[in-house]
Amino acid sequence: MGVMNKFLNFIGLQEEEEVVEKERGADSTPDPEPNMFDGRKNKNNIVSIHSQKNIRVILSEPRSYDETQDIADHLRSRRPVVVNLQRLRSDQAIRIVDFLSGTVYALNGSISKIGPSIFLCTPDTVEIQGSIKDSIEDEADYNK
Repeated sequence: MGVMNKFLNFIGLQEEEEVVEKERGADSTPDPEPNMFDGRKNKNNIVSIHSQKNIRVILSEPRSYDETQDIADHLRSRRPVVVNLQRLRSDQAIRIVDFLSGTVYALNGSISKIGPSIFLCTPDTVEIQGSIKDSIEDEADYNK
């Protein structure tokens, strides 16, 4: 039980004082081993560095529709992908966007246009905030 409390304390789901009180209530003898979490106060706004993984963003510039499956595989692996379709004919670009739209829908992800013929496809683990389109319109209004 003590290991579970230490684990919950480490990831920030339980306050250190609660762990100490529970351990003292369960076992009246003091714990001889030093607590490795001494001096570390876990609050809700502090996140352990060790709990966050590095997220890799994939940049893709497909030359044909055949490369779309590779992009979908990255999305299935929960990696966000930036897709540049500027070098493709418009009919191929539309087919790729349709395929990727279905892929992100199936994965509960999202697809956003971030530039002319450039799209950001993200799995459900990545949240997108804001919009590039709004920023461009604001800049156009500002320059008038």
